[in-house]
Amino acid sequence: MTQMHCRYEGGLRTLAVHDSSGSQLITDAPLDNQGRGEAFSPTDLVATALASCILTILGIVAERHAIQLDPCTARVEKTMTAGAVRRIGLLEVWISLPPGLEPQQRQLLERAGEGCPVKRSLEGAVPMILHWD
Repeated sequence: MTQMHCRYEGGLRTLAVHDSSGSQLITDAPLDNQGRGEAFSPTDLVATALASCILTILGIVAERHAIQLDPCTARVEKTMTAGAVRRIGLLEVWISLPPGLEPQQRQLLERAGEGCPVKRSLEGAVPMILHWD
C-alpha cells in the first residue's frame, strides 16, 4: 500500500506529499477553470501519469531484454470535454522509440506500453490514443 497526503493551500492550490519518499508536488487549478495555471492541474497529473507509466513499463521491459531504450520520449495531450460536466475527454500520447530497433523489439515494447497499469486503469473511462513513432 502506498499513501500520499494532500493539503489544500488556498487559492485553488494543493500540496501533495508522497509518504514513503517525502517527495512533494503542487497542483493548481488551470486557467480555464478559475485557476492560475502555475503548476500541474489534477487532470494534468492523470495525463502525465499515463505517459510516465508507459515510459516506465518500457524501461522495465527494455532492461529485461537488454534493449537500448535511450532516447525514448513521450508527449501527451489532454483534451477536456466541452459540456457542463468537466472531465477528461481524450488523452493522446506520442511515444518516440529509439531508432534502429529490430521489428520484434519494437513489437515487444509497443505491446508492453499498451498494457501499462495506468492505461488499463483508465480504459473504459477515458478515451486514449497511443501513437508509436
